[in-house]
Amino acid sequence: MAASELYTKCARVWIPDVEEVWKSAELTKDYKNGDTSLQLMLEDGTNLEHTLDPKTRNLPYLRNPDILVGENDLTALSYLHEPAVLHNLKVRFIDSKLIYTYCGIVLVAINPYETLPIYGTDIINAYSGQNMGDMDPHIFAVAEEAYKQMARDERNQSIIVSGESGAGKTVSAKYAMRYFATVSGSASEANIEDKVLASNPIMEAIGNAKTTRNDNSSRFGKYIEIGFDNRYRIIGANMRTYLLEKSRVVFQADEERNYHIFYQLCASSHLPEFKNLQLSNANNFLYTRQGRSPVIEGVDDSKELGTTRNAFSLLGINESYQMGLFQVLAAILHLGNVDIKDRDSDSSLIPPNNHHLTKFCELVGVTYEDMAQWLCHRKLKTATETYIKTLPRLQATNARDALSKHIYAKLFNWIVEHVNKALITNMKQHSFIGVLDIYGFETFEINSFEQFCINYANEKLQQQFNMHVFKLEQEEYMKEQIPWTLIDFYDNQPCINLIEAKMGILDLLDEECRMPKGSDDSWAQKLYNTHLKTCSLFEKPRMSNCAFIIQHFADKVEYQCEGFLEKNKDTVNEEQINVLKASKFDLLVELFLDEGKATSPTGQPAGSGGRTRLSLKPEKSRDNSSKEHKKTVGCQFRNSLQMLMETLNATTPHYVRCIKPNDFKQAFSFDPKRAVQQLRACGVLETIRISAAGFPSRWTYQEFFSRYRVLMKQKDVLSDKKLTCRNVLEKLVEDQDKYQFGKTKIFFRAGQVAYLEKLRADKLRAACIRIQKTIRCWLARKKYMRMRDAAITIQRFTRGYQARCLAKFMRRTQAATVIQKYQKMYVARKRYREKQKAALAIQTILRAYMARQKYKALLREHMVVIIQKHARGWLARRWYKRCLSSIVYLQCCLRRMRARRELKKLKIEARSVEHFKKLNKGMENKIMQLQRKIDEQTKENKSVNERLTGLENTYTTESERLRGELGRLRGVEEEARSKGNQVNCLLEELEKLRKELCTTQQEKKTIEDWAQTYKGEMEKMVSELKDQNGLLKKEKDDLNRLIQEQSQQMTEKMARTIAAETQQLETDLNEERSRYQNLLTEHLRLEEKYDDLKEHISKPGHRRTDSTHSSNESEYTYNSEFAESEEGSRAAEDLTRGMDTSLTLKLQKRLTELEQEKQSLRNELENKEEQFQRTRARDESEFKKARGAELEYESLKRQELESENKKLKHDLAEMRKSLLGGAAASSGAPGSPAYKVLLDQLNSSCEELEVRKEEVLILRSQLVSQKEAMQHKDEKETMTEVAVHVEDISKLKDADELKQAYIGLKDTNRSAAPDFQKLNEDGELWLVNQGLKETIRLLEHQLQTQRRSYDSEVESLRGELQNVKEENNRQQQLLAQNLQLPPEARIEASLQHEITRLTNENLDLMEQLEKQDRTIRKLKKQLKVYSKRIGEMGAGQAEGQTSPGQMVDEPVHPVNIPRREKDFQGMLEYKKEDELKLVKNLILELKPRGVAVNLIPGLPAYILFMCLRHADYVNDEKKVRTLLTSTINSIKKILKKRGDDFETISFWLANTCRFLHCLKQYSGDEDFMKHNTSRQNEHCLSNFDLTEYRSVISDLAIQIYQQLIKCMENTLQPMIVSGMLEHETIQGVSSVKPTGLRKRTSSIADEGTYTLDSILRQLNAFHSTMCQHGTDPELIKQVVKQQFYVIGAVTLNNLLLRKDMCSWSKGMQIRYNVSQLEEWLRDKSLMNCGAKETLEPLIQAAQLLQVKKKTDEDAEAICSMCLALTTAQIVKVLNLYTPVNEFEERVSVAFIQTIQTRLRDRCETPHLLMDTKIIYPVTFPFNPSSLGLETIQIPSSLNLAFLTRV
Repeated sequence: MAASELYTKCARVWIPDVEEVWKSAELTKDYKNGDTSLQLMLEDGTNLEHTLDPKTRNLPYLRNPDILVGENDLTALSYLHEPAVLHNLKVRFIDSKLIYTYCGIVLVAINPYETLPIYGTDIINAYSGQNMGDMDPHIFAVAEEAYKQMARDERNQSIIVSGESGAGKTVSAKYAMRYFATVSGSASEANIEDKVLASNPIMEAIGNAKTTRNDNSSRFGKYIEIGFDNRYRIIGANMRTYLLEKSRVVFQADEERNYHIFYQLCASSHLPEFKNLQLSNANNFLYTRQGRSPVIEGVDDSKELGTTRNAFSLLGINESYQMGLFQVLAAILHLGNVDIKDRDSDSSLIPPNNHHLTKFCELVGVTYEDMAQWLCHRKLKTATETYIKTLPRLQATNARDALSKHIYAKLFNWIVEHVNKALITNMKQHSFIGVLDIYGFETFEINSFEQFCINYANEKLQQQFNMHVFKLEQEEYMKEQIPWTLIDFYDNQPCINLIEAKMGILDLLDEECRMPKGSDDSWAQKLYNTHLKTCSLFEKPRMSNCAFIIQHFADKVEYQCEGFLEKNKDTVNEEQINVLKASKFDLLVELFLDEGKATSPTGQPAGSGGRTRLSLKPEKSRDNSSKEHKKTVGCQFRNSLQMLMETLNATTPHYVRCIKPNDFKQAFSFDPKRAVQQLRACGVLETIRISAAGFPSRWTYQEFFSRYRVLMKQKDVLSDKKLTCRNVLEKLVEDQDKYQFGKTKIFFRAGQVAYLEKLRADKLRAACIRIQKTIRCWLARKKYMRMRDAAITIQRFTRGYQARCLAKFMRRTQAATVIQKYQKMYVARKRYREKQKAALAIQTILRAYMARQKYKALLREHMVVIIQKHARGWLARRWYKRCLSSIVYLQCCLRRMRARRELKKLKIEARSVEHFKKLNKGMENKIMQLQRKIDEQTKENKSVNERLTGLENTYTTESERLRGELGRLRGVEEEARSKGNQVNCLLEELEKLRKELCTTQQEKKTIEDWAQTYKGEMEKMVSELKDQNGLLKKEKDDLNRLIQEQSQQMTEKMARTIAAETQQLETDLNEERSRYQNLLTEHLRLEEKYDDLKEHISKPGHRRTDSTHSSNESEYTYNSEFAESEEGSRAAEDLTRGMDTSLTLKLQKRLTELEQEKQSLRNELENKEEQFQRTRARDESEFKKARGAELEYESLKRQELESENKKLKHDLAEMRKSLLGGAAASSGAPGSPAYKVLLDQLNSSCEELEVRKEEVLILRSQLVSQKEAMQHKDEKETMTEVAVHVEDISKLKDADELKQAYIGLKDTNRSAAPDFQKLNEDGELWLVNQGLKETIRLLEHQLQTQRRSYDSEVESLRGELQNVKEENNRQQQLLAQNLQLPPEARIEASLQHEITRLTNENLDLMEQLEKQDRTIRKLKKQLKVYSKRIGEMGAGQAEGQTSPGQMVDEPVHPVNIPRREKDFQGMLEYKKEDELKLVKNLILELKPRGVAVNLIPGLPAYILFMCLRHADYVNDEKKVRTLLTSTINSIKKILKKRGDDFETISFWLANTCRFLHCLKQYSGDEDFMKHNTSRQNEHCLSNFDLTEYRSVISDLAIQIYQQLIKCMENTLQPMIVSGMLEHETIQGVSSVKPTGLRKRTSSIADEGTYTLDSILRQLNAFHSTMCQHGTDPELIKQVVKQQFYVIGAVTLNNLLLRKDMCSWSKGMQIRYNVSQLEEWLRDKSLMNCGAKETLEPLIQAAQLLQVKKKTDEDAEAICSMCLALTTAQIVKVLNLYTPVNEFEERVSVAFIQTIQTRLRDRCETPHLLMDTKIIYPVTFPFNPSSLGLETIQIPSSLNLAFLTRV
C-alpha cells in the first residue's frame, strides 16, 4: 500500500505551528497524487488549506491511532517522528502525571517540579527483580536493569544522566544510588550504602548553586563508581569530578546565588562555634550578594548546614576538620570584601588595618603585611633579574578573585578526596556500576569557555550514544537473522575533530596561551585563518570579529572569545600561593600540597597530617610544580574526558535523559518549544530516527496472531502460527520490504502497525456495524411487534369502552326521563303543599291575634276590679283601725285607773299574817303543780326524745330537702311578717318596690352585660389556657422524644465509644504483638548472620561442636551441664581467636540491646494482655482476706499430720516388736538375716520420716512468715521455694559462663583458678567466694521477690480501696434514693437492699469456701506427693545401706516394703545417655514425607511431652531442663537446615504448637484444666512450673510461623503477577497492544507460565499439608489470611505500576480471578477467616476499572465504592487507565480533579503501594487435645525402642 493512500478523508496529520510547534488537523478531502495542497480542519473547527512544498512535495506527518497514544515506550508508536514523540510525552506528563517514558534504550525523565510519592521503599521493593519492560518506566527500572546485567553478564555498568540545568539530573542520579543502596545492602558493618548516600548533601553544598533555571543546579560533573563484591553487595564507592565552575565563587548573575555552603554558613553565624568566623548576613559579603537573591523559597539554610555536618561526620571527617573547612570558606568571604583602592593609574593599595583582610589573615594563619603586599604587587622574573611590579586596581581585584577561586577549587578537591577515602574499602571489588551526572548541552545569549567545554563533553557522549544505539540495532537484526541494511545516522566526529584534533580549537587555544603576548583577538584570528574555509561546521559571525560559531549536533552555538585565554590559563599569583603555603593553619597547608605529596583518593594517607611541605630537592620540585601549573584547563579537561569515555566504553551504558518542561518551574506545565529543543539536543529524536530508519515495530508471532486474529479467515488459521502469520501478512501487505520475518519476531517498517491497526479497526467497525444492524433490526421488529400488539389491545379496549359508553348513555337517558317525571310531580306537589301551608298559617295567625286581643281586654277588666277591691278594702281598714285605736286608748286609761286602786288594797293586805299563810298554801299547791308539770314534762321529754330519735332518722334523708324548703319558708315567713306588719304601709312600699324594680332591672341588665363580658373573657381565657396546655403537651412530647433520642444517641455513642476503645485496645495489642514478633524476626536474622559470620571466619582446621550456642539459645538455655559449657567455651574460644574483636563486641552489644528491647516488648505485651484479666484482681484480694483462715486450717491439718505420723511411728514400733519376736522364735531359720535387713530399712525409713517431717514444718513456717508475698495460684512453687532459689543460682551461673565463653574471656577465669589454689590448696577461698556470690544472688532474688510481692500487695490494696470507694458511693446513692421515698416504701427498699447484701455476702462466702476446698485438695495432693517421696528416699537409703555382700548372699532381695504407687500412665522413661538419640531420631532425622505422614498428628510433640512428664514425675530438674533445651535447639537446627521446605516448617509448626498446648493443658492451671477429662487432670505436671519455657516455646512457634510465611511468599511470589494479572483466564477478553523495544511479559499462556490454576493448586497444596500435619484450625485461618493478603497486595502493587494492565478488560479478568479465590475459600470453609477482606482493595480497583468515569454522579459512586483504596491509589488507577480498543475512552483530567476534590478530606497514609512485607501478628489460641496420653503407641518406624512406657 502506498503511503499516499493513507491520506484519505478523516485521516489526522501534524502540521507545523509557531506556538505549539506541531498542531493536529484532520483531512476533509482525500489527497490525490499531484495535489499541491491539503484541505484540513483544525481541532477547534477552523478550516485550513495546507500548501505542500513544491520542491520536496513532502506530505505532513500522520498521527498515530488513539490507542497508541500514551505508550510507555516511544518506539511502540507506529509513526515515529518528532510530533508523535512530543505528543506522547505531553499526554503522559499532563494527563496521566507520568514523568518517565522509554525511548528505546533511553529513559526520558521530565522534571515535574513537585514532590511525587513514587520513590519510597515500597516502590523500590516493587521494582526489585522485575524485568524492565514489565513495569511502568521508572529510574528504578533502569537501576534494576543495570544491577541485573552486572550480575548476569559479569560486566560493569554505567548510568549516564544528562540534561539541562534544572532538568533533574542530580535527583535522578541520587535516586539511582538510593536504589542500589537499598537493594544490594552492605557487605560489612560499616554501612557503606549510607556513606554513599551521605556524600550527596556534601557535594550539593559545595558544588550546587541556584541559577535562573534551577534552585539546586550542579555546577560540576561527577562520575560515581559504586563497587560490589562477588555477592553483589556494596563495598565502596569512588567519585570523579569534572570542570567545577570556579567563576561562580566571585561572580553571580541576577537571580542567582553562590554555592550553597556560603549561605549555610551565613545563616548559622549565630551558633557559638562560629563566633570566631565573624560572619553575618549574606548581603554583607560581596561574593554572596551580587545575585540579589540570597534566599531560596522553602529552603532553610541553617537546617541544611546541620545535614551537611552530619554527612561529614558519617564520612569520618571529624569536628576539627569541619571547623577548618568552615574557617577556609569564611576566609574566602572576607577576602572578597577586601577593598583595593587606586594609588595612581598604575598602582593600587590596601588601606592599613583593613578589617576583612585582618580577619582573612587570622583565619588562614598568614601575616597581614605579606598578603597586603602581594595582593597589590606581582613578581616578574627574567633570565637575569627579578622585578616587583605594582598592579592597577582592576588587575589587583582580578588577582584577588583568582586567589579566591583557586582556594575554593583546592578546598573542593580536598573534600572530594576525603569523601573517596571514606567510601573506599579494603575488600576486593568484583564489579561496579557507574553513575554519571553531567551537564547537558547549553546555549545562552553569551557563551564562554565553560559552555564550550560542556558542549564538547556532550559531543563526545552523543557520539558514544549513537554508536551504542547503532550497535544494539545491529545485534537485534543479526540475532533474528534478518537482512541488515546500513542505517545512515548523524556522525559528529567532524565536530569533535574540529575541537580536539591537531590544530583544532583546543590546540590553538593552548598555543596562544603559551605566547607571551597572546590575546583573545589574536586567537580568534588564528581560528578564522585555520578553519573558516576548511571546515563547514565552523562559521564566523557577520557582526563580530571576536566570536565564532560551531555547528553542534544539537544546534549552532556562538561563542565569545573574550576570557577564553584567561580561563584556560587559570593563573594565580605565585607569591600569593607561597604566602599561603607558609601559613600556620595546617589544613590550608594540606590544601596546597603538591599532588605527589597529597594523599591518594584510593590509597592510604602518606602521613599523619601536619606541615609536610616539600621534598628534599626544592629546585626540582618547583620545576615540576611550574610545569604542572602550565597545564591548561582545556588540556586537563580533555584528558579527564578521554578517561571517562574509556571507562564508559568498557561498561554497558544505560541512558537517562532529563527534560525541563518549562522555564518557570511550574508544576506539571509543558512548554512544547523548550521540550523539542531539549529532545533534539539530548539525542532522543536521533534515537527515534535511527529506529524509524529500520524496523521499529516488533511483534512475536504469538502476539501478532493474538492481536490480528480478527483479520484472518478460518481457513487461514494453521497449526503452525508462524506460517499462519506469514500467509496473512503476504495478503495484507503487498510490499515485502515493509516487514521482515525473524526467528522469533516480525519486524515492521514505520507506519505498518498503524496500517494494520487501521485494517483491524475497519474490520472490527464492520463487525460492529453488522452487529448493530442485526441488533437494531431485532430491536425495531421487537418494538414494532410491541407497538402492533399494543395497538390491537388499545383498539379492543377502546371499542369496548365506546360500547360501554353508549350503553351507559342509553341507561342515563331513560333514567333521566324517569327522574324528570318524578321531579316534575314532586315540584308540583311541593308547590301545592306550600300554598296550603301558607293559607293555614295566615288563618292561624289571624285567629290567634283576635283571641289575644279579646284576652287582653278581659284581663284589663279583671285587673281593674281587683285594684278597686283592694283600694276600697284598704280605705275601710284604715278607718276601722283609727276607730279601734281610739277605743283601746280609752279602755287603757280606764283600766289604769282601776288597777291603781286595786294596788293600794293589795299592799294593805300583804302586811297581814293570814296573807302569808294563804300565800304559802298557794305556794305548796304551786310546787305540787310544778312537780306534776315536771313529771309530765319528763314524760313529754321521753316521748319527745323518742320522737326525736325517729326524726333523726328521717332528718338525715330530708336534710337536703328541708334546707331547700327552709329558704322558701323563710321567704314566706318574711313575706307573711311583712304583710302582717306592713299592711298600713303597703301602698308606700308598693311605690318603693316599683322604683326598686326599675333599679333592679337596670342592675340586672348591667349584671347580664357584665356576665356576658365575663363569660367571653372566661371563654377566651379557657381557649388560651387550652392552647397553652396544648403547647405544653407538645413541648412535653418534644422533650420526651428529644430525651429518648438523646438517650438513644448516648447509648449508641457509648456503644460506639466502647467498640472503638475495644478496637483500639485490640489494635494496640496487635501492634505490640507485631512489634514483638518483628523483633523476634530481627533477632533470628542477626542470629543467622552471626552464624554465617562464624562459618565465614572459621578456618578448615577448626571443628564446630554442637554445644556452640547462638545468642538466642544462650538466652533460653537453662540447664547446660558443666562439661558441655566447658566444651562450648573452648569452641567459642577457638572461634573468637579468628574473629575480629571489634566486630565481636559490636555483635555482642547489638545482641544485648536486642535482648533488652525484646524483654521490654515482652513486658509491654504482658501488660497489654493483663488489661483483659483485671477481673481476677478481686478474687486475689478475697483470697488474701481468707488467707488467715486457710493458714489456721493448715495448722490444724499439720497437727493432724503429726498425729498421723505418730500413729505410723507407733505402728512401725509394733511391727518392729512383732518382727523381733518372730525373729527370736525362728532364730535358726535361713531367712533371719532378711528380717534384720528389713528391720534396718524400717529404722532408716522412720528416721527419714522424722527428717522429712521437720522439713515440712520448716517449709510451713516459711509459708507463714511469707504469707503476704505468696499468690494463691503458686502454692506448688511455694512448697519448692528453696529448690527454685537453687535453680535461679545455677541458671545465673550457667548464663554467666556461656556469656564468658561467647566473648572469649574464659581464659582469664581459668588462669585465675591456679592462683587461688596457690593461696589455698584446698580451694577454701574459692569456695568462700562462690558461696558469697551465691548468697548475694539469693538475697537479690529474695529482694526482688519481696519487691514484686510488695508491688502486688499495693496494687491489691489499691483495688480494695477502689472497691470500697465504689461501695461507699453506691450506698450513698441508695441512701439518697431512699430518703426521697415515702416511709413505707423506704422501709421496703431498706429490707430489699439488706436482703440483696446478705445474698451477695452469702455467695461470696460460698465462693471463698469453694476456693478453700480447692486449696485443701491441692495441699492434700502435695502432702501425698511428699509422703511418697519420703518413702522412696527411705527405701533408697535402705538400699544404699545394704552391702554388696548381702546382695550376693541374699537372693531374696525383693523383700523390701512394697511401695504402693498409682498406675501413672501416659509417661515415657528414658536414660540420660539416650537423650541425644531421642532428639536425633525424633527431630533431626524425622522426615515429614514418608514416616511422619502416617503418624498421629502431633505425635512427636506427644512423645516429647510424655518424656517430660516422666522427668517431672521423678523430680529430675536437670533432666527436664536438658530435654527442653535439646528439643528447642534441635528444632531450630532442623529449620535452619531445611528452612526452604514448606512441609518441614509446617510439620514442626504444628508439633511446636501441640507441644505448647500440652504444656498448658497439663500445667495444673485451673483455666486450662477445666477443658480436660478427669483422667487427663491426673496427668498434670506436679513438681515444676514451666511457665518460662512456655514463653520460650511460644517465641519459637512465632519464629517458625514467620519462617513458614516467608517460605510460602517465596513460593507464591513468582506466580501472583502472572496468574492474577498477565494470564487470560477468560480467553479473548483482553487483546495485546503493540510493544516497543522493552518487550512486556505476554498474557498468553506459554509452557512454564503460571496461571490462576497454578496459584489454586499451590494453595491446595499448602492447605492439605497443614491439615495433614494437624495444624490448629485457627492457625490455618491466620496462614490463609496472610496468603491472601500477599496475593492481593502484590497484584494491586503491580497493577498500580503497570499502565498496560489498567483497562476495562483487565478489570474483568481480575474480578473473575478473585471470584475463583473466593470459591476456593468457600470450598475450604474459610470464608470467616478474614482472607476475603484482605482482597477488598484489589476488588475495588478492578471495579474502578470497569465503572463509568464521566459525570459527577460517577465520581460520587466511585468515592463511596472505593473505601479500601487510598486517594493516591484511586488517582493513580484513573491516570493509568488505558483503552485497549478504539471504542473505549480515556478518563478526562477534569474527572480526575473532581475525584481529588471529593477525596480531599480523607485521613489516610500517603503511601501509594501496599506493604507486602507486613506479617499479621500471630496468636496461638489454646486448643486442648482430647487424646489420652495413656492410649498413645510409639510406632517402630521411629526407632524409639529405648523408650519405656510407665
